[in-house]
Amino acid sequence: MLPSLSRFNVPETLDALPDDIRTTILAVQEKAGFVPNVFLMLAHRPAEFRAFFAYHDALMERESESITKAEKEMIVVATSARNRCLYCVVAHGALVRIYSKDPLLADQVAINHRVAPISERHRVMLDFAMHCAIDVGEMTDEWSARLLAVGFSQEDCWDIGAIAAFFGLSNRLVTLAGTPPNEEFYLMGRIPREASTGNV
Repeated sequence: MLPSLSRFNVPETLDALPDDIRTTILAVQEKAGFVPNVFLMLAHRPAEFRAFFAYHDALMERESESITKAEKEMIVVATSARNRCLYCVVAHGALVRIYSKDPLLADQVAINHRVAPISERHRVMLDFAMHCAIDVGEMTDEWSARLLAVGFSQEDCWDIGAIAAFFGLSNRLVTLAGTPPNEEFYLMGRIPREASTGNV
């Protein structure tokens, strides 16, 4: 593992990690085909690694009837761009492209969601996410009414605010550590799988 993954210590080998953390990282590697650098960056603090990914999964993997995985990832990309976190914009931009099946959406949202060709629902969602990530984040009656009017439930409102808050933490930790995004993230979801294999 390369020291350039973090300004702080990273494990020299996966064998140096506690069993549960090593198992988690190997499962991610098997699914994705590589180990996202953030896992290695956080692995030197096992208790924080466990807490971080437990909360990540509770937010991002929670089933919802009215907010999709693509929408959750749009929140991450938009707020991470405002926080100038290259890692999260690139890594979660890949997930936006995959979940939405739109190769342009992540870049449009990252640059300026106010002028991106997105729905009013998504514009309100990202406006509120920015309010939570950058401003005070108070859940006023006005915000509640705006969000409910475009189809978000009270539970969704919590999700939007919590995702913005959690990834504010993620943005700052990755920036603190100087952890770069994996090269694999850059092309994910941009080129149709058929084109990359030569089958058009």
